Amino acid sequence: MTRSILCLAIAPLLLAGCSEDNKPASAAASKPTVVSVVAMQPQTVTLTSEFGGRIVAFNAAEIRPQVTGLIVKREFTEGSDVKAGDLLYRIDPDTYQAALASAEATLARAQAAERNAATKTERLKRLNDERAVSSQDYEDALLALGQAKADVASAEAAIKSARINLGYTEIRAPIDGRIDASTVNTGALVTSAQTTALTTIRQLDPIYVEISQPSENLLRWRQAVRDGKLKHADQTSVRLTLEDGSSYQLKGKLQFAEAAISETAGSVTVRAVFPNPDHLLLPGMYVRAIIEDGQIDSAYLAPQRAIDRNVAGDAIAKIVGADGKIVERKLGVARSQGNAWIVTGGLSPGDRLVVEGGQRARSGDAVEAKEVKLDPATGDLAAAADPAAKSESGSVAVTQR
Repeated sequence: MTRSILCLAIAPLLLAGCSEDNKPASAAASKPTVVSVVAMQPQTVTLTSEFGGRIVAFNAAEIRPQVTGLIVKREFTEGSDVKAGDLLYRIDPDTYQAALASAEATLARAQAAERNAATKTERLKRLNDERAVSSQDYEDALLALGQAKADVASAEAAIKSARINLGYTEIRAPIDGRIDASTVNTGALVTSAQTTALTTIRQLDPIYVEISQPSENLLRWRQAVRDGKLKHADQTSVRLTLEDGSSYQLKGKLQFAEAAISETAGSVTVRAVFPNPDHLLLPGMYVRAIIEDGQIDSAYLAPQRAIDRNVAGDAIAKIVGADGKIVERKLGVARSQGNAWIVTGGLSPGDRLVVEGGQRARSGDAVEAKEVKLDPATGDLAAAADPAAKSESGSVAVTQR
């Protein structure tokens, strides 16, 4: 009996204790989910495309002999810079000097014969006028004078040719540039018909970058420009990433695109020209070319971590509305840019885009929005934003890469 009374007395106390223990759990369950957000603001976004490319010399000249002879001297230092007109090689000139002297002697004989023929013709003309000689004699004299004049012209042409050949014994640089190693040494015999170049000169400043891109990219770009979705500048800017991952400091300009598509690769080659004062870019070097395709006005750079895809493949994101509740929206995404998606539809100025914690909240749930910053280089969350230090625009700065 006493035991029953004791149990009845203790039971209310145990129930009260259990009720007190459940209160914190219930309160914790009702606390809103904390999500990290970034405020979206429209901005002008520059679109870029990245493709592989090769460095090509702005101009290249293969040096070949135009006359046959022995190389008697090399006048340049291999690997140095040369100017147009600089002497590169000397070919033994003796044979060509003798040919010029012979041509000059032939001209002297032809000129003497012309003077003699001219004097004889003048004399026969007077006699023919007086009918002292036959007309045939005068006509023969005129014919001889014409032949003498032709001989003089032929001799003059031979002299000109001999002088040209003599000049070719001095091989000079046709362009400015850096000269390669010589393929011949002093004493080597070279010929006017040889196919092997003596050396090559390449102009390195400015320099070309040849870029191959799929033809479908070119079609999409032209369609976007035509439809007004993309603003395109007259001079397209190009930047380079070098083989070691570093960025080339000087910008280039897109110069032209080929008028035909490769039938085998389905690609088109475009060429950009870059200043290269330090000769850092060398022919044959592989680079990554970043081409500025144009600009999109009033676009949003949404962090990629904030965008998901539904079963239909549409881009969706979670927004914290003015009432503090989650709203799921379908977005119009143009393309990726660095660590962000370029959004052209579905966002409004000031929208708070959920970048972390969204998986714990469903559409319609009340949440506690905590504004954060993102690392521009990686897209990862940085330190929480200080409300007093927030920018007026609330936009996210994303480095374009």
